[in-house]
Amino acid sequence: MPYRNMTLAELARHIGMDARELQRLARKGVLPGRLIGGQWRFNRFQMLDWLQREMTNLEERHIRNLDRAMSRSDTETIIADRLATEGVDMNLAARSRPSVLRELVRLAERTGLVYDADELLRAIEDRESLASTALPGGIAFPHPRRPLPYATAESLICLARVPHGVPFGGPDRRLTDLFVFLCCHDEREHLLALARLALLFNGTLAEELREVASDAEAVELMITTERALLAKRK
Repeated sequence: MPYRNMTLAELARHIGMDARELQRLARKGVLPGRLIGGQWRFNRFQMLDWLQREMTNLEERHIRNLDRAMSRSDTETIIADRLATEGVDMNLAARSRPSVLRELVRLAERTGLVYDADELLRAIEDRESLASTALPGGIAFPHPRRPLPYATAESLICLARVPHGVPFGGPDRRLTDLFVFLCCHDEREHLLALARLALLFNGTLAEELREVASDAEAVELMITTERALLAKRK
């Protein structure tokens, strides 16, 4: 989808937020936008960048609305459909941020879905150079800055635990030990995956993942947690 400009109403529908609140954020300079002929216009690529940076800083209700806006249905799973045991390593051997990124790409290659590992690595290194994807609590969601439909056969999600943690630029300066790596083929999937992960990890999931004994157990935990989240919608 081309990164064309959107009106205020189009943006509100696209991300599931109230137009009045978006206008307030734009007026304050929080939201990237321009007044053209007295009307707000928002560039899709700039908005994708903004949402990726601010996702976990948004109020939970906004993340839930974004999740709904990006979902095709109230029962659409994205973690369960794109995370397989081959893409999970709960004992990842890495000691630094660069080595974590390299090992995550190698982990993705184990799924057999990666066409261009070099491009994938460059993309996530470039994204981390802009701002760390690490969050408080020892969690990080590394991802390319924009969808990469030609680097993989299909969208994929990988999960890794680095037992002793590594410095990854988290805002709380804590070592990061849990990594969810995603590479999606389009903007909808990309935003849905980020919103869904933000919701899933807004609870006890991180601590539970630190206690699992196997890769298969970690996959099952991710899947059941997502299903429980979706069940609350009904």
